[in-house]
Amino acid sequence: MAIPVGVLGAGSFGTCLAVLCAGKHDVVLWARRPETAEAINRERRNPHYLSDLRLPEAVRATSDLGDAVADRELVICAVPSHGVRDVMGEASAWIHPDAIVISTVKGIELGTWKRMDQVLAELLDPRIHPRLVFLSGPSFAREIADGRPTAVTLACEVEGYAISVQESISTPSFRCYTSRDVVGAELGGALKNVIAIAVGICDGLGLGLNARAGLMTRGLREITRLGTRMGADPMTFLGLAGMGDLVLTCTGDLSRNRRVGMQLAAGRSLAEIVGATSEVAEGVRTTRAACALAELHGVEMPISEGVRRVLDGELSPRAAVELLMTRQLRSENE
Repeated sequence: MAIPVGVLGAGSFGTCLAVLCAGKHDVVLWARRPETAEAINRERRNPHYLSDLRLPEAVRATSDLGDAVADRELVICAVPSHGVRDVMGEASAWIHPDAIVISTVKGIELGTWKRMDQVLAELLDPRIHPRLVFLSGPSFAREIADGRPTAVTLACEVEGYAISVQESISTPSFRCYTSRDVVGAELGGALKNVIAIAVGICDGLGLGLNARAGLMTRGLREITRLGTRMGADPMTFLGLAGMGDLVLTCTGDLSRNRRVGMQLAAGRSLAEIVGATSEVAEGVRTTRAACALAELHGVEMPISEGVRRVLDGELSPRAAVELLMTRQLRSENE
């Protein structure tokens, strides 16, 4: 059954989800800049992201938040993590209390160190809280847009709402699984970006496949250690929102975070790397948040700390690798 859908954020992921949902539903896509919304409506293409993709007539773009979310049964938040508080705070005045809100954001808020589920719970009407659903898992926007097979997790504390979303947005090429572990899905989706920067550094230095596999495995251990301390189900990190997303982001050529690591290894400064792209590599911000959460919860995360020190200019990429490899020997289960 067709339902009205509002998608907030006209980046790559918001655009591909608008196209995905337009196969079944009436979709309004919110873009921050009026000229972007006008170009989409006029040319049926997003001029900045996935610009070769034709948007169906069922997608209408707007730069008016109220227009995008008022009376929408399904509201999808696909803005960068640093924009969630402002955008969703403003949008909350128009979101109907019976709406289901889906967050696709993979990040942690700087300063507060809050997950996106915690931020949204602060901003939205309490009546919406049971209907907050969090999409995570291995999902490059480009491949979703191209109709390539993709599997993701929909996490919601009230699983019935995740099932409702599952039925609404699944297609023959986009398969959704459900979960009740919101904390695990949120942390898995955010923290894998940090490990992807580390793997990018490893690949950029030409350290080989053994090193890559070791980093990914020990990185997953770090994520699981912090996640379980914060109340997540450890099994979540073996699923799509954990290992699945980690493998994709650490090895895929479309991974922004892996590219950041590779460019750091090539000697470019973080300022140069960030300034050269309009796309957001969430791992840069999340690294600092991960280290702050690790300290707060008394959890050791040496890979994340090494990445932070490289990003902050305290260590060279090669020195960070050497530091990891010469740490005190210990049990694998630690």
